Amino acid sequence: MTPIPEREVARKTQAEDDGKPKFGRLLVVLIFTVFLLAVITWASEAYWS
Repeated sequence: MTPIPEREVARKTQAEDDGKPKFGRLLVVLIFTVFLLAVITWASEAYWS
């Protein structure tokens, strides 16, 4: 049995990680979007009232 070269292990680990969602980044984008919508709502209410 021959040992697996380090490059193959790194490539396999990277390939396993591809396609998996990154929930931390998704959560940050979601929070930013909700905050932006709240600011737009507040500003439009202040402008038209």
